[in-house]
Parts: sequence; structure tokens; C-alpha cells
Amino acid sequence: MRTTEEEIRRRRTFAIISHPDAGKTTLTEKLLLYGGAIAMAGAVKGKKNARHAVSDWMEIEKQRGISVTSSVMQFEYDGCCINILDTPGHQDFSEDTYRTLMAADAAIMVIDAAKGVEPQTRKLFHVCVMRHIPIFTFINKMDREARNPFDLLDQIENELGIKTYAVNWPIGCGKDFRGVFDLETRHILSFEGDSGAHTVSQTEVTPDDPALESLIGKDNRAQLAEDIELLDGASEEFDLDAIQSGALSPVFFGSALTNFGVEPFLKRFLELTPPPLARQAAGETVDPFAPDFSAFVFKIQANMNKAHRDRVTFLRIVSGKFTRDMEVLHVQGDKKMRLSQPQMMMAENREVIDEAFAGDIIGVFDPGLFSIGDTICAPSHRLTFAGIPTFAPEHFARVRHKDTMKRKQFVKGVMQIAQEGAIQIFHEPETGMEEVIVGVVGVLQFEVFEHRMRTEYNVEIIREPLSYQYIRWIDGIPADKKPELNITEDTKLVQDFRDQYLLLFTSEWNIRWALERNEGLELRDFSNN
Repeated sequence: MRTTEEEIRRRRTFAIISHPDAGKTTLTEKLLLYGGAIAMAGAVKGKKNARHAVSDWMEIEKQRGISVTSSVMQFEYDGCCINILDTPGHQDFSEDTYRTLMAADAAIMVIDAAKGVEPQTRKLFHVCVMRHIPIFTFINKMDREARNPFDLLDQIENELGIKTYAVNWPIGCGKDFRGVFDLETRHILSFEGDSGAHTVSQTEVTPDDPALESLIGKDNRAQLAEDIELLDGASEEFDLDAIQSGALSPVFFGSALTNFGVEPFLKRFLELTPPPLARQAAGETVDPFAPDFSAFVFKIQANMNKAHRDRVTFLRIVSGKFTRDMEVLHVQGDKKMRLSQPQMMMAENREVIDEAFAGDIIGVFDPGLFSIGDTICAPSHRLTFAGIPTFAPEHFARVRHKDTMKRKQFVKGVMQIAQEGAIQIFHEPETGMEEVIVGVVGVLQFEVFEHRMRTEYNVEIIREPLSYQYIRWIDGIPADKKPELNITEDTKLVQDFRDQYLLLFTSEWNIRWALERNEGLELRDFSNN
């Protein structure tokens, strides 16, 4: 029987980030495979009757072959209890990724060996840097033709501004990919086998072993000897403190599709990544080993169980131990409650649990009480974690329901999807919800919104694009009354679903006009929930 401290120390909670199609979801599947959480990895893309990735559970994800919402999965491996947060790679869903990174203690950055650092990689990387979380790099798709590995390291350092430490080194690429050289053990892992196997056969030899040439080929042996000499003379020194503060990124090479290098990566990653990190709450640092339970809401998802039309709130436990039916305080609602059916997640599959610890992600049934960024804690130790920012949408549309008989379903669907953070909704002051203005970060979110309204709420909608490009939350004016502002005709005053006042603008020129002609007006391009 482990103590609470022992349980917390063996937790590892991390997010997997990448540009679309770098192999992030495939790597996630293979990690689950090694952890015994699934018996067979699904093909993320393929024929209609093919398996789908377990982390891509939403119907539209299966149809499009992309991740559009973050998934949470837990499994055990090598004495560690692992919480994986699989994030959307597509930039149109980046806000969901930003929120999910708030719940992670480390990040695995997946990079395509042929393409190197891509635009979405840069954006997500900088979010990790802002939080000072450790970043581990997995250079994927070595089973295909790849760029020179030294060039890839240089690009990571120059474009992302982080130093790199090669933990292993690839031997060949494409059809000639033969394995990796481990710089710490000074051994070569020569891989054999096929992608369908649970484990990959590997042979471990030293660089001076006479059998090496027959395993990897004469040319690969010569190239490896040259690469080792360069690495020994020029690579960064291993520094665990620098890794755990996010200043040095350990780099691994492999192929998630064929399993080459995945298990060595997982083992080393778990050794190097930290147990749950402390978090800042108003006025104090919350230690994960503190006895009092605390957590925050980072994700809300409606209709995960289509049969019950339920709504699940995801909590990241920050400190202490959670037990089923324990009394907790919802700080923002100033209400004590009991969370009677806490659940562990495997994408959309759930299992009711009796206890959880700092570092864990749990789902709780939500009747509509929680919002993203809310704090849940022990009533005896009230605290408030900083809110999770809501970023400014860049695309807007006026939306209404086609069938006037379905007003109730329309309002419910729009409100629930907005509360998840998947869209942002606005309305003109003193008007109802007959029609709303929907704002999104990326246009693909409109497509997902329409699909979900049709399939989950049985509502067909009419969408009219709007020309607004900028949105600003209003500061400097009392929030309890409608602001009287001098604004241009093509600027619109609206409210969000918390009734905060905002302005929609068609140009930056209109923003400057509003600021110059309204004394005391202050505008923000994000909202702290």
C-alpha cells in the first residue's frame, strides 16, 4: 500500500504537441500500446472500415482524420502512473491546446524528420516556454527520407531558441533506418520487426562490436563513427536542472508508425520528466505534496456519452489526495458539494474511481456549475488559481436556427459548446438568444460547430459571415451598466455569455478611433475567466 506522497511522486502528466500530421496521435497510440492500455493501435487515417485512433473519439475526428479536441488518457508503465493529454495539432483548434498545456507538467514536441520545425510547432512551443515547463523532442518518421539530424538540431535551436541534447542518434533513414545510438550507454539499438507488433525486436551492440557491420551495413557504420566523434566534441552537456526548467530539450529519434525507438524514448522520458509541479494561486505557492486537496478546471466537454447527453468537467489535481464523495468547495460559486462519480479517462471511455492524487486528471459530472479556470479545493483551505485566458477570436458569423420550433435546443447547444471554450458567443445588449454572433480562432471551428449542432442537438443553423476582424474586452468603464461610447458605424457593442461588454471592430483604425474619442476607455484583447 503506497502512501499519498509515494503516489504523487510516481505521477507524470504531460501534453503531446506538434504541427498537424507530424505523427503526434500515432505516437500517443504507441505509448498507450506499451502501457498495456490498448491491445492494438488504430490507424489515424485509412479506409472507412479501418480502426480509428483511440484518442480521436469525436465523430468528425474519425471522418476527417484529425484531432479537433484534446483527449485525456491514463495508464501505468514501469511503476509510473501516466496522464497523457493529446492535443489538437491543427492551428484552428489552438485555443484548446493552450488550455490543455495549463494542466501539463511537461510537453513532448513531435517533429517530422523531413519537414523540421513548422509554424504550429513554433506557436505551441512558445506557450510551453511561457510556462517554463520541460520540453522533450521526438523527431518522428525516421522510417522515411529525412533531413540531416545535425541540421534538425540546429533548426530547433535557432528557430525556437532552446538548446538541445541528443539522447540518442539515428542510424540511417527511410528504408535504410537501422536503429539508434544511445549516447549515455554508448550502445547501439538495432531494430527489427514490423509496425503491427506490440514490441519491436532489437539487438543491443557496442560501436566496436564485430557484428555491427552486418546489422547496420558498412556505410551506416562509417557514418555513425563520424557522427559520434562530432557529437562527443560539440554537443551540449547533460543538465537535468536545465531540462526540468525548460532551458534544454532532450532529443530522441525514432518512428512512431513502426515502433522504432518508441519504448527507449518512453523509458528515458519517464526518468527525466518531473513529478507534479507546484502551482501559483493568489498569494501562495501550492505544493503538490500539501495535504489539502485542490484542483482547477481546464476543459469542459458536452455529449461525450451520446446516450446520456452528459457534460464532463476535467479537473487537474494540483495538491493532495481526492477521494470519492469527499466534500469540496467550488470557489467561484462559493458552494460546498460532493463529487460522487469521479472518473478516469481513456478518451471517451471512463471508469469511476475511488481516489486520485496530485498530477491526475479526473472527470466529474457537471450539471452546468463549472466554467474553465474555476478552482475546486478543500473547504478548510480556500484558495484561487489564476484564471485561464480566453484569447480573442479572429473570425465572426451571425448564427440563428432554421426551425423556429427548435429554439430551446439551439440555445442549449450554443451555450454548452461555448462553455467548453470551443467557440465564443456574443449578443447585442438587451437582446435574447434568438440569434448570436459566434467568434472562433480558426474557420474550421465553424464546421465543427455546425456538425455538433446537427448531430448532438438536432438543430440546423443558418450562418452569415461578418466582416469584423478584431474584438476587445472593455475596461475602465463600470460593468454593471451599458457603456455610452463614441464609436464608428461599423463598430459593434456586444456582450459575452458572462455579460461582459466588448467591442467588435473591422479594422485597427477603428480601435484607435474608439480609444482616442472615449476618455478612460481601456481595451484588452483577452479575457481572464
